[in-house]
Amino acid sequence: MTILEAISSRRSIKEFTDRPISPDEVEQLIGAAIRAPNHRSTEPWRFYVLGPEARRAYGAALGARKAKKVDDPDAAEAVLNKVADKHAELPAMLAVSMLIDENPEIREEDYAATYMAIQNLSLAAHALGLGTHIKTGAVMDDPRSRTAVGVGSGERIVATIELGEPAAIPDPKKRRAVGEVTSWVA
Repeated sequence: MTILEAISSRRSIKEFTDRPISPDEVEQLIGAAIRAPNHRSTEPWRFYVLGPEARRAYGAALGARKAKKVDDPDAAEAVLNKVADKHAELPAMLAVSMLIDENPEIREEDYAATYMAIQNLSLAAHALGLGTHIKTGAVMDDPRSRTAVGVGSGERIVATIELGEPAAIPDPKKRRAVGEVTSWVA
């Protein structure tokens, strides 16, 4: 598979088989991630590989946020448990954080570099026949999520990555044509 084929055929995978993901596979993916371009060579990224209990705790934090939107207490508890169970059952899950630099310019560069690392990881997973689902959102700053991941106070969780062998591969989503998003400037 060429890099252009990988970019074109990669999808966000939401359903995984039960096949476990080995530590060697995870380390290979992180090895690809840390080769991302990084201005000033700050290497701001940190990778947390979450085991079943950490995944459940992270899912419970996310589930608690979703449960706040449900009026019935029993139904809210069911939402929390469903999300926690779903996360615990994932074949693998990583949280990717970045060190927070005091300099806003460096912090912005480090955020961009961390996302390039995430893209490298996602493309490497695809090349190995694995799938990823990259997730972001306000839950990243939730103290319960941060505790579940074990992230330090000088770090920002940038994304979580659900990882496994795809059970199903979705059809591609429609994208704008190149000409719609490109300006040629003389």
